[in-house]
Amino acid sequence: MKRRVSIPMVVFLVVTAMFIGTQYNSLISGTSIYEQIKKFNEVIAYTERFYVEEVNSEKLIEEAIKGMLNSLDPHSVYISQRQMQRVEEEFRGSFEGIGIQFEILRDTINVVTPISGGPSDRLGIQSGDRIIKIDSEPAIKLNNEDVQSKLRGPKGTKVVVDIFRPGLQEVLQFEIIRDKIPLYTVDASLKYDDKTGYIRVNRFAATTFSEFMEAMSKLDQQGMERLVLDLRNNPGGYLEEAFKMADVFLPSGKKIVYTKGRNPQFNEEYRATSGSRYEELPLIILINPGSASASEIVSGAVQDWDRGLIVGERSFGKGLVQRQFELRDGSAFRLTTAKYFTPSGRLIQRPYDRGVDAYRLEPFHQSEDVEGVEGIYEPLEVDTTEQPVYYTEGGRIVYGGGGITPDVLVRSSQWSELGMRIAANNLIRLYHTEYMQGYGQQLQEKYKDNIEKFRSEFSVTDEHFNDFIRFVEDNDVTVKEEYLEQDEMFLKSFLKAEIGRAIHGNDGWYASRLESDEQFLHAVGLFPELRRLISASVSQ
Repeated sequence: MKRRVSIPMVVFLVVTAMFIGTQYNSLISGTSIYEQIKKFNEVIAYTERFYVEEVNSEKLIEEAIKGMLNSLDPHSVYISQRQMQRVEEEFRGSFEGIGIQFEILRDTINVVTPISGGPSDRLGIQSGDRIIKIDSEPAIKLNNEDVQSKLRGPKGTKVVVDIFRPGLQEVLQFEIIRDKIPLYTVDASLKYDDKTGYIRVNRFAATTFSEFMEAMSKLDQQGMERLVLDLRNNPGGYLEEAFKMADVFLPSGKKIVYTKGRNPQFNEEYRATSGSRYEELPLIILINPGSASASEIVSGAVQDWDRGLIVGERSFGKGLVQRQFELRDGSAFRLTTAKYFTPSGRLIQRPYDRGVDAYRLEPFHQSEDVEGVEGIYEPLEVDTTEQPVYYTEGGRIVYGGGGITPDVLVRSSQWSELGMRIAANNLIRLYHTEYMQGYGQQLQEKYKDNIEKFRSEFSVTDEHFNDFIRFVEDNDVTVKEEYLEQDEMFLKSFLKAEIGRAIHGNDGWYASRLESDEQFLHAVGLFPELRRLISASVSQ
């Protein structure tokens, strides 16, 4: 039976929460809020009584809330009870389960990598392993949610998985005791060369700052003299974690970000507070259109105080502050209460008056080279002629209008039609699983104890690459010579990176990918002239 709820009570709770901190006698279109509630109740009552089919009132109310919030701005959103659990896990920084990153390839669960220190890692489960049974039940043709529901569970409970490991004849069986699993937000921290440290942060969650400082300490001990902080495709998260990260690089008293809202209680100002040994460390931050919110706060503060150089492409432009209100059924909604501004006064939020869909795709355009491949978008070039001008502490020009415009604009490397089709069909990962079946054990034995040896010695040979191209053609992708020449370097880089991840986890993946990452390589090349560039006007 479908669960029934008291419609007037639900509506009252939602509307009451929506207007916490405001006057209850505010007017909407000249009538009181309570008149509007009565109007809404009438619509629900008539719908429930006369609609052609039975009405699920709970779902109807949820859809009404979504529509209401969606009409306000792109970031005021409703979060269902089920979604709330996942959101809390992501930003709390942990969940309970067996501790693997997995991917479903051709209906089979493939282990991308075991999470370091988790129960799967401790038992010796490896990248490239294929889970074929879970608790004696076949584990094929499952979707991501099915896999998570079977493998996640309370700490201390058991699950038995049968694994096929490439290179072995027999099936391996593991009894795994679930445990608390950390969700890391620092994807990689490594030395690129004798001087340059590299840290990639994928989002700002509850553990981000502690992870970041642990990474900084590790690189410091390895002799790091300068840092590239990679915030590309980082959608943001907790403001507090971004504030603490920016504080590491800025002298005490410097404003990091401030917020302004219609209601004065949401006006806040954040300033650097504590001294840090990294306040003089040469710094370059990488951003792109996937960098948003907290990423833009860190980048904007560093740029406005002439503390470091921002390199890459203009960021997304998400500068609205949300406050989360929890509802009694375990769901919640986030309501925009203020806007973020950088120290120089730039509003981070870009306009969103053209609708939610246009807003989300505005920083990109769909590639004209690819037909029949969905979701292939490329960043737009930045046109600064219409952007308002602001000035840094040293008088350098920076641009407003939404997002953070880099000091040095470097377009990311673009795939040809061939590369996009290979990526869209996930052929690099599929080929990698087959390649490791033949060579995985040999590569593990040779390189497992030395990531630098792998990075410097291992290369994708012509024979290896040609075998991959045959695999691509066998999967019904036409290989044109002119496209192959354009993509060969990137494809080899990704092939090497997948092997690096199988041996050394994410550090192995990024260590390999950076070798052909043009934005990163351009950034490293700017360090010798960093001070001069920071003193100059924005590059065009």
